Amino acid sequence: MNQIYTVSQVNSYIKGMFAMDAALANIAIRGEISNCTYHSSGHIYFTLKDRGGKLSCVMFAGSRRGLDFTMRDGMSIVVVGSIGVYERDGKYQLYASRIMREGYGELYEKLEMLKEKLSKEGLFSDVNKKKIPYYSQKVGIVTAPGAAALQDIITVSLRRNPYVGLYLCPAVVQGAEAAQSVACAIERIDKMGMDVIIVGRGGGSFEDLFAFNEEVVVRAIYNCKTPVISAVGHDVDTTLSDFAADLRAATPSAAAELAVVRITDIFERIGDYKSILFRSMQNIIADKRITAERYFTKIKYASPQMNIENRKLYADELAQRLERVMKDRVNAYRARLLLCAEKLKVLSPLHRLSGGYSYVTDASGKALTSAGQARVGDNITVTLKDGIIKAGVTQVKEQDNGKA
Repeated sequence: MNQIYTVSQVNSYIKGMFAMDAALANIAIRGEISNCTYHSSGHIYFTLKDRGGKLSCVMFAGSRRGLDFTMRDGMSIVVVGSIGVYERDGKYQLYASRIMREGYGELYEKLEMLKEKLSKEGLFSDVNKKKIPYYSQKVGIVTAPGAAALQDIITVSLRRNPYVGLYLCPAVVQGAEAAQSVACAIERIDKMGMDVIIVGRGGGSFEDLFAFNEEVVVRAIYNCKTPVISAVGHDVDTTLSDFAADLRAATPSAAAELAVVRITDIFERIGDYKSILFRSMQNIIADKRITAERYFTKIKYASPQMNIENRKLYADELAQRLERVMKDRVNAYRARLLLCAEKLKVLSPLHRLSGGYSYVTDASGKALTSAGQARVGDNITVTLKDGIIKAGVTQVKEQDNGKA
C-alpha cells in the first residue's frame, strides 16, 4: 500500500509545486470581471472569466496602491500576479499585484448600448414615474417561487402589516428563459388590480442578474400601469430594471418596507386625523354658534315685537320731550304773566288807592274825572282801598287854573 498522507500535507505539497513553477510566479491573465466584492478589510475579491472557464482572484489591500479605477462586473481587464494555493480550502487562486483595465467585456458593452438606447427613448425619465401608494392592500410579487427573496418579502410585509394581501406571480429569474418569463409575469400581474408590484430576486453574479437588464423586462416594467418597485440583488447591484421602475429598493426586504406601510403608522395617522378632525369640528361649531347668535340678534331686532318695543321707547321719549317743552313753555308764559301782572298792578287804580287815593263813579258807574261832571244831589260811589262809600253831592266847587 502506498503511504497515506493528510489533507494538509497534500495541500502543502501542491502549494509548493505552484511556488516552484516560475511560469505561475509572475503571470498576466486577461479576462472579464464577475462577482466583484470590495471587502471592508480593503481586499478585493473577484472572479476572472472568459468563455471557457473561471479563475478566483484576490487583490490584498496592500497591493491596491496602483489601482486607478473602480472595478465593476463585466469589465475586461488584465491581471498581473501569481497563482498559489489557499491551503485551508485546497483551491488555487490568482493573487493580483497589478490590475490594468483593458476595456469593457461584450456583455457589459451590450448593456451600455441598451442603456443609452432606452434612456434616449425616455424609459428612465423621472417624468414617467408613478407614485407608490401610501397604503397598499394588494401587493403583487414577481420572483422565483422558492427564492429566499420571496420569503424575505413575506416576512417583512406581514410583520409591518398582517392585513396586507400578497399575490405571487412566479417567474424564472435566472438563465436563458428568465427575461421572457419575468416580462410575462409582470404583464399578467399588472392586469390583476394590484396596488403595487415588487419585481426582483436575491443577490448573484453579474450574469445571474442579467435577465433584469434585458430589453423585454425593462419595457414590461415601463409599460406597467401599476407602480413597480425594483428589488434586484443587493445594494451594490444595479440593473436597467432599477432605472425603469418607479422606485428602486436595495434588497427585496427593503422593497417590502417601501411597499407595505406599518399598521402602527396607520393607527398613529388615524389618531392624528381624529385629533385634527375634533379640533376642526370644535372650531366650526364655535364659528357656527357665533353666526347663529349674530343671526338671532338680527332676528330679534327685526321682529315686530322688537319694532313695537322700539316704537314704545321712541313714543315715551317723545312724550318726555313734549312734557319738557310744555313745562318750559308754561314756565316761560308764567314768567311773562307775572311780569305783565306786575306792570298792570302798577297801572291799576287799586294800586293808587292804596296810596291814599279814591275812585269816584256816578250812579251809572261812570268814572268822575272832573268836578264839572257832578251835580248837587247826585249819588256817587267813592271806592277806597279797603271799601266803598255811598255819598251824595251837596256842593260842587270847581278849580280854576289850579285854584279852588
